Amino acid sequence: MAWLKDQPPKWKRHRTWVVSLGCCLCMLIFLTPKVPHSPRFHLYADKRNFLGVPNTLNVITNFPFLIVGVLGFVLCLQGSFFVISLKGEAVGWTLFYLGIAGVAFGSAYYHIKPDDTRLMWDTLPMTISYSALLSCLLVERVGIRTGIACLIPLLGLAFLCTCYERTLDDLRLCMIFQLIPCVIIPMVTFFYPSKYTHSRYWLWSAGAYVLARFEAVADQKIYRANHYVISGHSLGHLCLVMVPILLSIMLTFRSLKFQRLGDLKECL
Repeated sequence: MAWLKDQPPKWKRHRTWVVSLGCCLCMLIFLTPKVPHSPRFHLYADKRNFLGVPNTLNVITNFPFLIVGVLGFVLCLQGSFFVISLKGEAVGWTLFYLGIAGVAFGSAYYHIKPDDTRLMWDTLPMTISYSALLSCLLVERVGIRTGIACLIPLLGLAFLCTCYERTLDDLRLCMIFQLIPCVIIPMVTFFYPSKYTHSRYWLWSAGAYVLARFEAVADQKIYRANHYVISGHSLGHLCLVMVPILLSIMLTFRSLKFQRLGDLKECL
């Protein structure tokens, strides 16, 4: 059993991951050029107006976020429907669903009249949801203390990204922050075992997130390909809402496989 002595303490491994991620983010900031606001950023393929609602499909495709967010928020508060074993874990999921509900209002408000001023209301609720989701992932995979300890810094980073974008006219931080779930979820899923069953839903949700981003980028091409029925951006909204839906299914049907020692101490 001598090999156990050669392993670094668990907290050192966690710190190494955090420092490495921070270094990668700093390198991306310094190595990539500034991405200022541009009027072209707000030009979406589908500009149709139905019943007096500008950019109708881009607006109404945010409604599913409200349904899923409110239902998830209520079920988290109810406390017995979702399989959540710790109070600290429930905080993260409650905040996640609250952010998802906020996406419906913020994104709809932005898409009614897309411009630089309204953009922050589109991005801020989503970054709050990302922060809470990553905290929940760390609670499940790494430990309750690590996950809860990361929640406040992640939320601070979410607000920092929004303020940075507004004050310095630079979208880089927001764009990088939106890439974090694509990297962190598969990485943490691979390196750390889950204490719950149905953990594959994390990867499925990450896949849905990546697909939604590709659809948003291919907005005009998708709109032309389906003969101007629905744009890639609107499809991106519908695909993105599959992330909280998949995670809700996971929370409903999963069961506890084992309990970590640190989590047991929190329960005592």
